[in-house]
Formats: sequence, C-alpha cells, structure tokens
Amino acid sequence: MKIENLKPADGSTTKKTRVGRGIGSGLGKTSGRGHKGQWARSGGGVKAGFEGGNIPLIRKVPIRGFNNKNYHKVYATVNVGDLEVFDANTEINEELLYEYRVIGKRAPYGLKVLGNGTLTKPLTVKASKATKSAMEKIEKAGGKLIIEE
Repeated sequence: MKIENLKPADGSTTKKTRVGRGIGSGLGKTSGRGHKGQWARSGGGVKAGFEGGNIPLIRKVPIRGFNNKNYHKVYATVNVGDLEVFDANTEINEELLYEYRVIGKRAPYGLKVLGNGTLTKPLTVKASKATKSAMEKIEKAGGKLIIEE
C-alpha cells in the first residue's frame, strides 16, 4: 500500500451540493427555498424559541428554586483497596497519592477515603473525610486514620 493509493471509505465523503446552477440540477431558480416569504430571503428565519411576537413559553413559566453553590463539595476519593500498593507503616496523604498517581487530581475540599476493597497492612492515613467502613478496615489492619480539616 502506498500513499498515492489511499482513498476515503465508500460513503464517508459526499460531494458539495451547488444550488442555483440551473433547472437541470434540480436546485435551480429558488435553490430549494420555495417561493417568497421569510425563509426564502437572505438572512431570513427566526431565532430559536421565537413564537411570532407572543411572550415565549419559557418566560411564562415561573422560576422556582435556586442553585446552592455551597451544597456540592468536591473531594478526591480513594478506596481502601487502592492503598494496598504502599508499604506498611507509610503515612499517606493527598500529596503522596497524587505523586503516585493513585488519584487523578487534587480537589478543593481534600481527600475522602471510601471503604471498597481490603487492606492488610497497617497504614497512617490523613484525610478530610472517611466512610465508616473505611475507618473500620484501616483500624482492623492495625493502622490509624487522622481526620484533618
């Protein structure tokens, strides 16, 4: 196979439709726009949601509720099973997990430890939050969990 023999797959490319080029093309004269009217004109048409001058429905519907910006707090999450890669008695924090690429990126509210998986080594974990099952598994393995704000 050579570069000069390459071509697009069948049906992947279509020829540009040229309108207004005679009646033989099937799109001559009015170029597929019909006769007269708003849609036949250059720059014609209406914006989305326009209802002919009436008050649009979206403006008739009452506004309810609001978005609470303080409600959703974002944490970097790690499962207890993911901590198994570290040696025993290691002190684990968000920076170490980021350095070892266990978590993808740091989060504004810190680290949250989740209880999925098993842990067999005693580890010291510093986190902002943890689930009850994560606390139990870390303490059962002989480690300790330090919750820091």
